[in-house]
Amino acid sequence: MNADAADATPAAAGTGADPARPEGAGTGRLVLLTTSHRVAPGLLSWPAWQTLRAADRVLCADPDHPQLPYLREAGIAVETAAPTARELVDDVVPENRTVVVLTSAEGESALTDGLARLAGSGRETMPDLELLPGSYDLPGARLLDLVQVMDQIRAECPWSSIRTHRDLAKYGIEEAYELVEAIEEGDREALREELGDVLLQVVFHSRIAQDDPDAPFSVDDVAGTLVEKLLHRHPHVFGDELAETPEDVKAHWLRTKAEEKQRDSVTEGIPLAQPGLALAAKLASRVRTAGLDVPLPSGAGIGYELLSLAVRAESEGVDPEAALRAAARAYRDAVVAAEGSGT
Repeated sequence: MNADAADATPAAAGTGADPARPEGAGTGRLVLLTTSHRVAPGLLSWPAWQTLRAADRVLCADPDHPQLPYLREAGIAVETAAPTARELVDDVVPENRTVVVLTSAEGESALTDGLARLAGSGRETMPDLELLPGSYDLPGARLLDLVQVMDQIRAECPWSSIRTHRDLAKYGIEEAYELVEAIEEGDREALREELGDVLLQVVFHSRIAQDDPDAPFSVDDVAGTLVEKLLHRHPHVFGDELAETPEDVKAHWLRTKAEEKQRDSVTEGIPLAQPGLALAAKLASRVRTAGLDVPLPSGAGIGYELLSLAVRAESEGVDPEAALRAAARAYRDAVVAAEGSGT
């Protein structure tokens, strides 16, 4: 449901009312109260609580609705009922009642369609109709759905239930490359999809880790560790330090990272299994940042030539992997063109 609907005046929805009735004549109020399953039950907005307490009747078709125990604990009587639009209008209008319908997670499409038909006929005296969001999704709320879906897949899928971190390692690499490809090609639709695939790897690995008998951790632990790291590495945002330029931010980041890691060598933490050009550039970046003067090793062969090119690219602010991929794409296009021309 659209949260903006909460700002609409109830009278604005009652367009099917008899235009001849005296101004101010009451015809009742029918409120559809929506809630989000991603927000803990019982956490409702103040307008929702006010409306519930003032209502003549509160109805809910779902006897297992998660809000019901909390409403009843607050002293609000909830009837388990699913009346039709006709029945509701006949109950609300003559007695000038306020009736609240607590909607289910699937919504009340049959009821809202029926109300729309009655109001659209122009022959019905309609109550004031109002859509009232009782709770709202916060940014990131759909991540809760993802965690829940992953839990069920891990429990019930024959393939997913037996996967290990090692089993999934290759997929993480593949998805990362597909993400890079979407970025470099400027494909927004593919970018959104590939970000989701990378996120799946994070959630899947976290769910596997939760089952570890010796050192379990969950996706909440993963997120918590990341939040702590971001807070610590951004003292200019969450602390008292100042950073007015990107260079200042990078200096903060490197300093706090060095304090965290306490490394004996600038090469520690660099994954040696990454692609060769990226590895060479990363080593060169660490050496340059540390202010070290380390001559490139001398040797014959293409490997040393590539090393020299990668270090030169890094010093010029060029990602050698991205540069080579761009050149390779141009080569691919030339191949396709040659195939098309028959040469």
